[in-house]
Amino acid sequence: MAEDDDLDTVRREFDEAVNMSPSELEKWLETEESQSVGQKKDGSGESTGHAEGRRIVELLRTKKSDLSDDDLAHMRKVHGYVARHLAQQPAKADVETSKWRYSLMNWGHDPLKRG
Repeated sequence: MAEDDDLDTVRREFDEAVNMSPSELEKWLETEESQSVGQKKDGSGESTGHAEGRRIVELLRTKKSDLSDDDLAHMRKVHGYVARHLAQQPAKADVETSKWRYSLMNWGHDPLKRG
């Protein structure tokens, strides 16, 4: 029972953090803006956040009953990143085209999206 509660909590927090649909996120990841932000790793030219976005799309399309322990750990990581990054919001005038917003969007969260 506690395991199901934990799964429900992780999924709820992940769903609160990720406010973009899989198709919205996939479309975003194809843009130059998406690919222009974040730390590049291992010489691939792809940023960590951009790779995260692809993994988040997979997680969004995975049935709750099919989530592995690794998936749940990753969902916790996404929730934590989004929460920390939201706390670093720049001045309002700069938000729409900011690297801050673009980075969050790579992680599946558009801070300008309502509802």
